[in-house]
Amino acid sequence: MSTNRDSKILEAILFASGSPVLEEDLKDKMINKKEFKKEIESLKEFYQNRGINLIKTGNKWSFRTAESIKDDLTIFKTQKRKLSRAAIETLSIIAYQQPITRSEIENIRGVQMGRGSIDHLMEIGWIKPSGRKNIPGKPALWVTTELFMEHFGIENISDLPSKEELKASGFLEKRSAIAKITDIAGKNEFLEDKEVDDEETLEDFIPEESAK
Repeated sequence: MSTNRDSKILEAILFASGSPVLEEDLKDKMINKKEFKKEIESLKEFYQNRGINLIKTGNKWSFRTAESIKDDLTIFKTQKRKLSRAAIETLSIIAYQQPITRSEIENIRGVQMGRGSIDHLMEIGWIKPSGRKNIPGKPALWVTTELFMEHFGIENISDLPSKEELKASGFLEKRSAIAKITDIAGKNEFLEDKEVDDEETLEDFIPEESAK
């Protein structure tokens, strides 16, 4: 690779730039503009077997991570997200009433719901579709997953506390339904009591026949 002033200028500009640089802008910084093609090709050749490569896209140039190692540089991060009130209520209803359709969830909650709550719970991996109900329209039925039981420390869905058990334990107070179950499981991530209306109680979501 050439180490004259023009070559160093091109290299420095490309390293410092956070986005691809127009070829004309690179040429504009050179003393000997006629040597641009020679200098840029020399730089490209120098970096072709290194961790970064000099790439031309359209009429722009930039340094990019070498294709051979880009997968090794991928960083996965766990992002915590708190459940909305609607998602908490939806999860509570599904847990105690499954299998259940979306319209049945809406009837219990008393409000029409968007796709957000279902999508978020599916993304977490706590609910999944489980066939369709044999009624006009064949709506999807929703159930909780094994991941849901693992998260809350439940071996079987029948191990969810009944209304009587929660009353005896003092959990049927004016607090979030799933927050109570979370307390029992000893885990709190994703959940936040203050997001839930103080007027909600777990009794709103647990059917009488849910006792083990």
